[in-house]
Amino acid sequence: MKKRSKNLTEGNIKKQLYTLTWPMLFGMMGMVIFNLVDTYFVGKLGVKQLAAMSFSFPIVMFINSLSQGIGIGTSSLVSRNFITESRENVKLMASRSILLGVIVVAIFVTVGLNTMRPVFRSLGAGEDILGYVVDYMGVWYFGVPFVVIPMIGNNIVRATGDTFLPGMLMLTSAVANVILDPILIFGWGPVPALGIKGAALATVIGRSIGLIFILIVLIRREKLLTLKFGKIREILKTWRNVLYIAGPAAIGMLITPISIGFITKIIAGFGKEAVAAFGVASRVEMFALMVIVSLGSVLIIFIGQNVSKNKFGRIFQSLSYSMKFSISWGILVFVLFVFFGKFIASVFTDNAMVIDIARKYFYIVGSSYGFQGLLMLSASSFNGINKPYPSAIFSVVRMVVLYAPLAWIGSKILGITGVFWAGFTANLLVGLLSYSYLRKTVRKLELAAQPA
Repeated sequence: MKKRSKNLTEGNIKKQLYTLTWPMLFGMMGMVIFNLVDTYFVGKLGVKQLAAMSFSFPIVMFINSLSQGIGIGTSSLVSRNFITESRENVKLMASRSILLGVIVVAIFVTVGLNTMRPVFRSLGAGEDILGYVVDYMGVWYFGVPFVVIPMIGNNIVRATGDTFLPGMLMLTSAVANVILDPILIFGWGPVPALGIKGAALATVIGRSIGLIFILIVLIRREKLLTLKFGKIREILKTWRNVLYIAGPAAIGMLITPISIGFITKIIAGFGKEAVAAFGVASRVEMFALMVIVSLGSVLIIFIGQNVSKNKFGRIFQSLSYSMKFSISWGILVFVLFVFFGKFIASVFTDNAMVIDIARKYFYIVGSSYGFQGLLMLSASSFNGINKPYPSAIFSVVRMVVLYAPLAWIGSKILGITGVFWAGFTANLLVGLLSYSYLRKTVRKLELAAQPA
């Protein structure tokens, strides 16, 4: 297998951002599509099953946030040392990060399997839906290792400047999931119909393919994995370095599913159709923002390599290009929602009430995606410059200080549309604040790096 490692401290910035982002986009597109396909086929089972999947969304996001946090911490650490440190040291950093992920998996799978019913009752799931939730999550939890470890592994490979292979592996996992979904949900030939359990099993199998391939790449091509982790003191040092980024990054991302859980409970007060619509809209939102997420992943490694060489001019140019793109992309998505919002919602369900509520979400919250993109790209950039706390703080401000309380107030005054306007307000204000503070922070780093 050919290596694709890159030195990102030299060369055309626009070209590098483009060539790094598009493979990530295909990978992200694949993962988002498999979420949408899950939603589509589960929606065919009925509103209760669709609502059950929507209730699972905060927990799925919770686990994904943990694994993404460790992945981001690993990516930041490896990208900042890939150019300046020996290959052996980078191998140890990568291997210890994978070990950390294995430990996290063991803890949270154990806790998750033993707390399903009380957790989902607390989120507002009634007894008529709770059985479906447990069916889905009872299978999904066993697939957590196939989520966490490939995510960390993909970030290790990305940090070397290769986004193509991780993107293709993510796409392959998604394609497998798309093929397996209808077979396992509805049955085919000797395969029995498993209903909502089949959706979870398809996800587990698809993710397991990604795990196998990323381990092969890390071991055989990159030679970045070893079972010799070194002394306990050295392992703990690497973990501290990873968690310095991963902790705030995970907290920032965990705030979202926790707050979404609170908002889901508010929306549950408007009926199961409202919860189903929120689930549909949330998954479409993931699709709409996948370009921004892909670019954010690229910014971590691009900025990480350049900050190690004090190339601040390149960092500022990358920020300018990225933020302009975010606003432009947000406008394009909103225009598409205006013309096709109802049609998009109708793809997942034929329930008129679900379609109407999802359409309102697209019109209101969708108009703020460009500013939400500013926050997402700023968060990635803070992690790239090894300043993780601002990204966590802005995430807390968006979800805890603004979105959640405004959603509660808005629901009392305007009904469910008040919840949606709360999301719009939070995205707009925090997106602008985070980008402004990011540029000031990078400017301070540039001044501090200048010779006295």
